[in-house]
Amino acid sequence: MKRIWLMVLKNIFTVPYWYLKLCYYALFSKKISNEKKRILFKEIVTRANQGGNVTVRAYGLQNIPKDQPFMYFPNHQGLYDVLALLCNSPYFFSVVVKKELEHLPFLNKIFQIMGAYAIDRDDVRQSMKVIQKVSQEVAAGKNFLIFPEGTRSKNKNQVGSFKGGTFKAATKAKCPIVPVAIIDSYQVFDTNSTKPIVIQVHYLEPLYYEDYKMMKTTEIAELVEKKIKKVVDN
Repeated sequence: MKRIWLMVLKNIFTVPYWYLKLCYYALFSKKISNEKKRILFKEIVTRANQGGNVTVRAYGLQNIPKDQPFMYFPNHQGLYDVLALLCNSPYFFSVVVKKELEHLPFLNKIFQIMGAYAIDRDDVRQSMKVIQKVSQEVAAGKNFLIFPEGTRSKNKNQVGSFKGGTFKAATKAKCPIVPVAIIDSYQVFDTNSTKPIVIQVHYLEPLYYEDYKMMKTTEIAELVEKKIKKVVDN
């Protein structure tokens, strides 16, 4: 948590400005283009990274589909994961988060601007409704991110088991699935160190509908998990 304070202190004079701008964007989100939102997020996260001694290196950006909506499926290490993608994804995306996060200061404004959905992991019916809504939005042209582990791993760079149900939104929307391998993201907020760190974000080759249409969601989950583990473990 020390790094959060470092990020704030080193940007103490600009934090009020960025927060007010986030509030404005959240209030008028429907009137603001996705590209302007993406640029705002990138600017804020870049400033925070500079203040917190965090460097994010992105690989495989060429693998992200350019001409159709898609879904990111990354491994999950902590609160910083979404921010790691916000500072380098060339396309705007929304996210599905657990309900416990939707009211966190600062992050709640980001989620509101993104049009994020909060999911209750203990309520199967509510979870299925969220998956249905996400599939409809992706089919309509919006990119999304879902963490297939369901919750963050507490074992640093060890990847947990991927849940087949999280891929139902993609199969319903018949969209490309982009596996994303995140390395060392846990170090940002889950350690007390403020030493310089480098986070890796690897965008892997996507699975298109033709690649997975004959597969069960559990089989897709196993395949995506295997692809991400191969990168993280190396």
